[in-house]
Amino acid sequence: MEMKYPLSGLRVVDLTWIVAGPQSTRILADLGAEVIKVEYAESSDYIRRAPPFADDQPGPNRSGFFNNLNRNKYGITLNIGHPEGMDLLKQLLAVSDVLIENFSSRVLDRWGLDYESQRRYRPDIVYVSLSGFGHSGRHRDYTTWGPTAQALSGLTFMSGLPGELPAGWGYSFLDHTAGYYGAMAVLMALHHRNRTGEGQWVDISQVETGIVMTGPTLLDFTANGRPYRRSSNPPGNHSINPSVAPHNSYQCAGDDQWCVISVFNDDEWRVLCDVMGMPGLLGDPRFIVNQSRVENQNALDKIIMGWTIQHEAKQVMEMLQKAGIAAGKVQTSGDKIERDPQLRARGFFPTVAHPEIGVYEYEGFPAHFSAAGAELFRSSPMLGQHNDNVFQDLLGIPDSEYARMSEEAVF
Repeated sequence: MEMKYPLSGLRVVDLTWIVAGPQSTRILADLGAEVIKVEYAESSDYIRRAPPFADDQPGPNRSGFFNNLNRNKYGITLNIGHPEGMDLLKQLLAVSDVLIENFSSRVLDRWGLDYESQRRYRPDIVYVSLSGFGHSGRHRDYTTWGPTAQALSGLTFMSGLPGELPAGWGYSFLDHTAGYYGAMAVLMALHHRNRTGEGQWVDISQVETGIVMTGPTLLDFTANGRPYRRSSNPPGNHSINPSVAPHNSYQCAGDDQWCVISVFNDDEWRVLCDVMGMPGLLGDPRFIVNQSRVENQNALDKIIMGWTIQHEAKQVMEMLQKAGIAAGKVQTSGDKIERDPQLRARGFFPTVAHPEIGVYEYEGFPAHFSAAGAELFRSSPMLGQHNDNVFQDLLGIPDSEYARMSEEAVF
């Protein structure tokens, strides 16, 4: 790869699976790193078997979920349980800059690949472990998935309707959050290595990446002694910090169509009333200033929805945005991919050919760079697609040895 990308020349051994780890290495790969995803053919990444599948036809190379998380990577299979397989992993480590994994805390210790052991093969290695609880503390051996880490972080307790049980998020958002922290940690460790020549071990707890998202409620408890509670006076979609109204998602014309509207001051309130053609609301004592609007926001929401329900969500958004009001249509997948002109203008859905399922669109990298940046180079790897490239071209295994190892299920 040409040295035209921020991470060109960087090689990453990717032992990650599911979502959190692959999200982290996807960011590195998008920025030009040579990410080599290592799987075991008999027990490949679970997400290879997760829907949706291209043309609704299941297969280890047909998962849209897997393909989106693993684009731009090289893929090899390796039997770590075979002595020669472990030796190949060590050889790969010796010519790489980063090793990242998101197994339970003692897995690499059992493999004999703890940080100090890794340094024997690459003294300045950057090793990133991304586990549920981290590699220290009494819970280090506990396991988590995104939703369980979310619960332990406090985010599940904070999510849900007032007066109801904790709901959490159906989508495993915290897996992605941990992945973002993983990529950031790799870059910071590499910056340190560039300045000092020293590698290091970065130990990330997925639970802790969720706790940092609860900062305002933690501050309220430590400063004021107030525990967070879902009260009978929501927030819901209302805003409590800052406390402003109107601030909600409003139903529009059509089937399950909505638009979010946020008004932050009295000037914007006057503009909203003008766009809605309801100047009389300006003199209504319930809504005359922000505080009164907050106190009467349920009644106000009904009035605003009486207007939005007469218009399509996109029309509501465009009318209000032209007037300087923050408004956004609640978009479906079809809206984003097929009907959003802004995303198209920014090229957010690049296409690339996949060996088995053909050409299709991926989500793009959300940052544009004026110089070296990110790019979609290739689709996700087929299972074991780059064994030849890595084992023969990079590690120099002769043809005869390669054939023997293949027969003996080393990879």
